[in-house]
Amino acid sequence: MKIYRNSDDIEDTFPGACVTIGNFDGVHRGHQQLFASVVEKARSKECISVAITFDPHPLHVLLPDGIKLISNCEQKEELIERAGIDVLLILPFTKEFAKTTADSFVKKLLVEKLGVRELVVGYDYAFGKGRGGNIEFLKEQGEQYDFPVTVVDAFYMDDQLVSSTKIRGLVRDGKMAAARILLGRNYQIRGTVQVGKQRGGKVIGFATANLKFNEEDLVPKHGVYVTQVIYEGRCYGGILNIGYNPTFGEEQLVAETHIFDFNEDIYGKPIKVNLLKFLRSEKKFSGAEELATQISKDVAIAKQVLQEQAIELEMFCSEQLG
Repeated sequence: MKIYRNSDDIEDTFPGACVTIGNFDGVHRGHQQLFASVVEKARSKECISVAITFDPHPLHVLLPDGIKLISNCEQKEELIERAGIDVLLILPFTKEFAKTTADSFVKKLLVEKLGVRELVVGYDYAFGKGRGGNIEFLKEQGEQYDFPVTVVDAFYMDDQLVSSTKIRGLVRDGKMAAARILLGRNYQIRGTVQVGKQRGGKVIGFATANLKFNEEDLVPKHGVYVTQVIYEGRCYGGILNIGYNPTFGEEQLVAETHIFDFNEDIYGKPIKVNLLKFLRSEKKFSGAEELATQISKDVAIAKQVLQEQAIELEMFCSEQLG
């Protein structure tokens, strides 16, 4: 997949493109329906499939409190590529860009730059200054510039509307199995392993890899989770605690992952952690000994869960590494 991080990087008009536009936070099953439609139409028209998205998320720029993201831009790129899209255009979103009118966006970008031959959008999509680029407007523009507009209907799984908003709520509630259904994969956090207090292995007996959350990250319900950890081309089982470590009076929110059957120095290295199942809420213990006893119980339960899901997890691991 070819990635452009600014429309100015596209030197020549595409010979023809089937295009979809959206924020695509989470690249959930609903988004995947859009991408599948674009790819199919591009093949039938013998042109390229293009997805347009924005970075940062527009609501980070337009709202004081921003929005918590299901997936960062790096993960979004990976997932869109996996969907089979030929070209991803990531437009830098600023307050100045927000003033772009829908008319200008269609004419200068879609028509003149991309050579749009068909546009595919979600049922509720709108863009441009004042969200003037709604479905009705897009169909009028399609008639003017001779490109059809396909509107993909809302997508449901188990009678639930698949939406980024719904998924955020499930993740905040620790409902990972329900989130997995709507995402089509496990919810994942990722980052670079930080140097922590280093008491995990020495004091408690369970070494941990610590990840810090960024301001825009969607933070799952605080507590302990069964996890699948991906590091340097291999998948491992593990447990994860998200919280402030009240037993030791910490004040910084952190994700601490104990990786099973693993003994490597990975400070400064990137890891990915799939959250499989919420086990329990975070709790303050009397000290290191009581905490270690509870972690031993958590590990035993986690290993049982991992064994029960072994076939499914092997499939997920192959997809992540493929």
